[in-house]
Amino acid sequence: MSKPTRSALLAELFTTSRRYMAAYALFNQAVADHLGLHPTDLQCLNLLTLEATPVTTGHIAELTGLTTGSATRLVDRLQKAGYVTRERDTADRRRVLVTLVPDRIAEFGAVWDRLATDWSTLFEDLDNTELTLITAHMKRTVAFSTTQVARLRSGDLDSA
Repeated sequence: MSKPTRSALLAELFTTSRRYMAAYALFNQAVADHLGLHPTDLQCLNLLTLEATPVTTGHIAELTGLTTGSATRLVDRLQKAGYVTRERDTADRRRVLVTLVPDRIAEFGAVWDRLATDWSTLFEDLDNTELTLITAHMKRTVAFSTTQVARLRSGDLDSA
């Protein structure tokens, strides 16, 4: 059997990437539904758990690519659901910080932990070189996606 051409491999990668993104979006929706959250709220919580300290709503807008108004409404929903609180910054009383509620975040984390057990089995047969390659690809995809989100939000699909 002949070796696939680069164009055939790229075509397969493009198709597989579209299926991967759709599968992840559907997975994200299912997890959000399970927790009674909007999918964007779920991913914002995910990002907030990766932050070392409480953040401002402006920083949440930066993390998510949302406008500050949309980020404020997102924080309102997360606060109503009991996942975050708003607290005055002790160093700068003009700033309001969004703080995670530990008990609710523990529940959130428990769902991810249960799902992660199955996720990690996908990588058991891979060696360190393969894991490094996948991690590098994911980092490049995150950077690329961030750029594409900015292009879409700005309405500038013609820029390269």
